[in-house]
Amino acid sequence: MSDSLPVISVDQLVIGLYVHLDLRWTDHPFTFNNFKLKSPDQIDTIRSLGLENVRYDPAKSDVPPGPVPTTPQPVPPPPPQQSPQQAAKLARMERLSKQREAIAATEREFMSAAGSIKNITRNLFSRPAEAMEEANALVTQMVESLLTDRDVAIHLMNDKVAGEEVYYHSLNVAVLAMILGKESGRTPDEIKTIGVGSLFHDIGKLEIPERILMKTEPLTKAEADFMRQHCAYGLTITKKLGLPTEVLAVIAQHHEAMDGSGYPTGCKGDKITRAAQVVAIVNAYDNLCNPINLNQAVTPHEALSLLFAQQRARYESHALNTFIRCLGVFPPGTVVRLSNDMLGIVMSVNSSKPLKPAVLVYDPDIPKNEAIIVDLENESDLNIAKAIRPGQLPRPVYEYLSPRKRVTYYFDAPGQAGKPA
Repeated sequence: MSDSLPVISVDQLVIGLYVHLDLRWTDHPFTFNNFKLKSPDQIDTIRSLGLENVRYDPAKSDVPPGPVPTTPQPVPPPPPQQSPQQAAKLARMERLSKQREAIAATEREFMSAAGSIKNITRNLFSRPAEAMEEANALVTQMVESLLTDRDVAIHLMNDKVAGEEVYYHSLNVAVLAMILGKESGRTPDEIKTIGVGSLFHDIGKLEIPERILMKTEPLTKAEADFMRQHCAYGLTITKKLGLPTEVLAVIAQHHEAMDGSGYPTGCKGDKITRAAQVVAIVNAYDNLCNPINLNQAVTPHEALSLLFAQQRARYESHALNTFIRCLGVFPPGTVVRLSNDMLGIVMSVNSSKPLKPAVLVYDPDIPKNEAIIVDLENESDLNIAKAIRPGQLPRPVYEYLSPRKRVTYYFDAPGQAGKPA
């Protein structure tokens, strides 16, 4: 525990010590409350803060503390009101505030969209025209948001509502598939086809008994064969709704594979429509991250690795590579260890800077509801060292970071405050 670390005088500070500042995060200009000293300026700044002692971590330090001076060292004068370090800290705090606003706004958009999908599904048979109008309106709004002249930031959402996984799966696939469509250079009409097809891709599961649909044990061969019929059932349902041929193809082919190993027909290559090729990738990714049996879930980082390392023959190569580039090596929802040994969870990734995501960092000195979100694009000496499984986290860290049981995403809307800078 950090509170049991040895205490030294600020006069013993030397470059290479890993120190802990017993101050509120807002009362000093550094990015973190604990860090390794790298310059004389950092030492002078700590001494100017009025601290007489600091704690240090011998295990994370490169050197032992300096000797206690025989005569007291002069205390550097306090920095000016707007020192470069303090100005940088204030700018960082402003970005953090805007990021929190962005997360809240994006979550409201996500919950609204999930509610729309629930209404669409509920009204599909009793009021089909109304359901289709709502589906088209939702997808059109999402397309308009995506096609603004800006980068897309993909945000991790809270898993707030249990028991409605079917709505979140359809929304997750729609969001990620439409982003992939945009990043792959698809036309607005193609992106809309991808979006509508994603919303309805699993609609045939309404005809599958819940005892099979929600079964957490492995399916028998008969059950698996029945489950595969959802593509045909979905096609029957959506043909009656008068959906375009391109959308029907997504519903029919979202489990087909480029190498012919998919179902229901085993078609391959360009026999699978371009829209269905996109939805197939995202559907597979989301099923890996969010299976019915959560004990079988893999992390977002592992899901991308699995798709690329073991299954890439199944998917169109350009679309798969683009999907990996969009989400980054460490997609939102990945628990990570940073290069300074701090633990965090990736909260958002910018499609144009996938290696520099925003990470919510565990710091026991900062309340969970005020947790720091570090934008790695603005931290030149900090990066992600590796991904780790949530089960490897100590219990206090797990409760603080709250790894999502179900990983869901949404993107920021134009003009929304706090797009990760």
